[in-house]
Parts: sequence; structure tokens; C-alpha cells
Amino acid sequence: MVVRAVLLVIAIGVTAGLFARRAGLLTRLVRLGRPIDRSGDVGRRMARETGQVLGQRKLFQRALPGLMHACIFWGFLVLLTTILEALGQAVAPRFALPWIGHAGWLGLAQDVFAALVLVGIAIALWIRLVQRPERFVGSHRRDAFRILGLISWIILTLFLLRGARIAIGDNAYPTAWTPVSTAVSHLFTWMSTGWQSFFAWFFLWAHLLLVLGFLVYLPYSKHLHILSAAFNVYFGRTRSRGRIEPIDFDKPEAEVRFGSARASDMTWKQMLDTVSCTECGRCQDVCPAYATGKALSPKLLIMAMRDQLVSGATTPIVPNAVTDDIVWDCVTCGACVRECPVGIEHIDHVIDLRRNLVMVESRFPEEAGAMLRDVDRSSNPWGKPQADRTHWAEGLGVRVLEQGEAAPDVLFWVGCAPAFDERAKQAAVSTAKLMQMAGVDFAILGPREACTGDPARRMGDEYTFQRLAGENVATLNETGVKKIVTTCPHCFNTIGNEYPDFGGRYEVVHHTEFLAELVRDGKLAPLPSDRTITYHDSCYLARHNDVRSQPRELVDAVGKAIEMPRHGERTFCCGAGGARMWMEEKRGRPINQERVREAAATGAETLAVACPFCTVMLDDGVRETGAKMQVIDLATLLAEAVEKRRKMAT
Repeated sequence: MVVRAVLLVIAIGVTAGLFARRAGLLTRLVRLGRPIDRSGDVGRRMARETGQVLGQRKLFQRALPGLMHACIFWGFLVLLTTILEALGQAVAPRFALPWIGHAGWLGLAQDVFAALVLVGIAIALWIRLVQRPERFVGSHRRDAFRILGLISWIILTLFLLRGARIAIGDNAYPTAWTPVSTAVSHLFTWMSTGWQSFFAWFFLWAHLLLVLGFLVYLPYSKHLHILSAAFNVYFGRTRSRGRIEPIDFDKPEAEVRFGSARASDMTWKQMLDTVSCTECGRCQDVCPAYATGKALSPKLLIMAMRDQLVSGATTPIVPNAVTDDIVWDCVTCGACVRECPVGIEHIDHVIDLRRNLVMVESRFPEEAGAMLRDVDRSSNPWGKPQADRTHWAEGLGVRVLEQGEAAPDVLFWVGCAPAFDERAKQAAVSTAKLMQMAGVDFAILGPREACTGDPARRMGDEYTFQRLAGENVATLNETGVKKIVTTCPHCFNTIGNEYPDFGGRYEVVHHTEFLAELVRDGKLAPLPSDRTITYHDSCYLARHNDVRSQPRELVDAVGKAIEMPRHGERTFCCGAGGARMWMEEKRGRPINQERVREAAATGAETLAVACPFCTVMLDDGVRETGAKMQVIDLATLLAEAVEKRRKMAT
């Protein structure tokens, strides 16, 4: 017994030393990351741990891969008991867990879940060798097969160990409760007792050495996420998904972090992101840039940043690990973040790379530079005079809120696109008319309204964004408004989720939410038609801010809905987000055309939208592809339906 105990201690000691060496290096790296506050909201964080880590909720978004991962993950949770048993039996052959060690139900659970692990391995091999999904392109495939092989041998040696023990009558559980192990025992029943005993010991130590070897290999492999994912999920953002962390310009200049130039500039959460990547490619699979042949793959971006971090390289991330094209291809749609099962926040990485390029190196696409100059000079990306902001409302009798006047019940924040783009302005006109029909007390700011700064912030120009945010917050606070309605999801997201960081706290409502409530309350009565409508979910509305049901209420109120395959939280971007509205698509296929083809395939007459950026991008896509459909904002569809009802009544 003493010799066995010494051998076990030596094996565990060597394993612990090798494991600690690598784990310590990674831990030190993460702890060197720049500070970011991810404390508080403990209840919400624990609920996320339960749902996403223990419940595997995100993985089950894809049925077969979800089943595969759950079989392996849940199996190993139960099989921790068999590992403890094996460790004890290496020293004392008749060791059993205290209290539950001889319970038949435990033996059954161990048998069933060990078998489920093998089922999971079989599914994983089927996916990788037969289905061969594109999302694995660029991943370390050999590493995946090594891990699958190690897990398989761990389970097989477990069954062989249990079978040999049953053959010599040394099993801890009644054989009726361990059907798989009992079946395996028939491999040994014909042997002599000596051989049975030999194999029982052989497979016990083989099993333990495989488990210990797995632990040593783990922190060197892509399966490091087994250890880090739970932490990464726990420390994920609890505030809105659409919010970007601000830069504190009030700090001394030497302490201000202007994005990420080198790996050492990353926050500790970003560093934890990189070492948590499973290389599963789910983010890559849903990325509109990757899907249309661009350079960006969210997965390869995170892998490249991980390699830069772990290697200790001090060279700039861009272009040494990540090319400029990759940085500028992102539309910040959030599909990658939503899909990631381990809580990686890809957009934060992209924005910080852009911040460094824009604010430190002054390196960005030429056409985006024109937009930034217009925003800085004219307070709008179109470069138009602020005096023109009310031209869309001429003849409508819309009140312009002057300084010192009483605040209305609702402030209509028009936004730059509806104010200056001919195609986008119809949504503002329709929204204003509908509010007038419903008797809503509202007003607009007119020339006092400036760009929210969203395009500048998503481009990486945080300084311009914060200047505009400060000016707008001062204006809004001076008016005393409490409720703001906007047709633009980007304005909706920025004012509602990002302005609170600068002292601006208001009730911000998207126009589809506001109009749906007016319809429900009977203040607007549309006449439905047989028009077939497919609704395009804006990323900043449906995914970043969870507004999905109200737009569909409006669709149902005016026509017949036909859903596109990618809708709701899993919508496909129009291509305008992340300031891409002002950048040419010079690589791959246009994202807007891809989305229009999907919409046209439904056979719907109308492509309904709820975002001025989507209006412009998808209207361009319809013209470029020759699709036989109209792009119309939901407010316009509702206004037409209400007018029809009114005409019928007269």
C-alpha cells in the first residue's frame, strides 16, 4: 500500500507541477491586463453560469453539436466521482466514496454518463469527418482529434477497469445497476483470477495516467476553455450588449488607454477572452463579413490575438497579427458575441483596435475619414448645415422645441439619416403623422439636435463621440425631457445605453415600440391588407436591444408576414453597422445584396424595415440585384393602413 501511495503521490505531484507551470503563466498574463470593472450584478452572473455553463443553453442553439457537447460535459461532471474512486483504489483496492460509494443509483449514473460521453465522441467525429462544416476552417483540427482521442481512452479504460473488477467479484455496485460495465466484464470472465487481477490493476493505472496526462495537456491546448470558460462567462458584460466601454479622458494622458496597440494594452477581460476561445467557429459561421468573402473571421481574430498574447510579442497587433482589412470589415452587428458559447466579446476587441488606429496612428479608410470630418465640422455624417435638419418636416406643423420652452410628453429624436437622406426621411414623416393622429404631445429639437456620435465611436474616434455626447446630453438635460422616441436603432442604442455614462438618463423608446403601443391602445386603427411582408430585423434593434415582438405586431396589423430564415436575434446585417455605412465594400460580395436575395426568396412583395440605415442599404441592394420588392419602413406601412381605415370611415 505504501509503495502504491508513493507512486500515486509522485504522479499527482508531477502532474500538478506541469499543470501549475502553464496555468500560472496564463494567469499572470491575464492579471497583467488593463483594468476594467466587471464586478456587481452577482445574481445575474450566477444565473448566467447556471444557464450557459451548466445548462449548455447557447450550445443547444445547434441541436446536434449541442447534444454532442452536453453528453461530454455532463458526462464528465458525473465521472468526477469515478476519478475519485480510482484515486482511492490505487492505494486501497476496496476504497469507495463515503456514504454513497455502494449505492446502486450511483453505479448506474456512472455507467450511463460514461456511455453518453462515448456517444458525444461519436457525434463529434461524425461532425468533423463526415459533415465537415466550414466553421472549423482555420481551427487547430489535430488538437481537437488529440483531445477526442484522450477522452475516448479515458472512458474505455474506465469501462475496462470496472469490467475487470466485476469479473473478480470486487465491484462496488450491484451488477444489475451497472449494465455497460457488466457487459464489458465478459471480456475477462474466461481468464484466470491472476490475469483478471492483473488487468484490473493495469487498467486502473492506465485510466489514472490518462486522466493526469489530460490535465497536463489541457492548458497547452485549445481545450483550455474547460478551465477558463466559466470565468469568462461569469465576467461577461451585464449591461446592454450594444454599449461600448468609454475611455476616461480625465485621467492623466500617460494613463489614458487609447485602445489596443499591443497585446499588453488589452484589458484583463479581453485577455481572458482570447484564452477561452474553443475554436468552434460558431462566430465565424454567423459573421456577415466572413459570409460574403471578406478578410474578417471573428474566430481567427481572437486566435491571432491569443497567439500574440501568449507568445509575449511586443510588436503592434495591427498589422503583425491582424491586418487592417480585418479590423475595418466588422459591422459590429453582434452576431458573433450572441453565438459564442464562452462569452467572448469580439466587438470590444475590434473597437479597441480601431481606437488605436484612428486616435493614435490616424490610419483608417479614406472615405471614413470624410465622414469623421463631416461629423466633427457639421455635427452630422452628411456634412449638411444644421439649419437643414427640419426640412423633412416642412408643412407638417411639427413643433420645434426652442430653448426655455416647456418639455413635451415625448421628444422625437429624428436622427441624421431621416433629416438628410431622401429615402430615410419618409419614416420620420410617417412617424410624425402617426403621432399627430394619435394626439401625442411631441416636439423635435431641430438644429439643436446633433449626431449622437455613434458612427464616430464605432469607427474608433472616441474623442469626437464623447464631445457630441456631452453636447447632446447638456441639451437634453436643459430641455427637461423624460421620454425620447427615435426611428433609428443606432440613436436608440446610443442615447439609451451609452449616454447614461455621461449623465444622460432618459426613457428611450424605438418608434416601433411606441407605435405598437398606440395600436394596442386603440389610438391608431390600421386597416390590414393582403400585402405580403417580410421584416428585416436591424442588428442594433433585435440583437443588441431585444426589440423583436413590437415590429412584428405592426407587420401583423397591416399585412401578412413571411419570415426570412435568419430573423430575430439571429438576423443577418444589412451591412451599415460599425460605420460601414460610409465605407465602400471593396472585398467580397456586398452584404446588403446578400440580405436582399434572402428577402426576395421569401416571395414577399414588401421588405419592411425599422432603421434608416437599413432603408438606404437594402434599397440599394434591391436596385443592384433587380429584386421585385419595395423597401418600406414600418411607420410608413402603418400610416398608409391607418389612412385607409380613415378614408373608409368617411
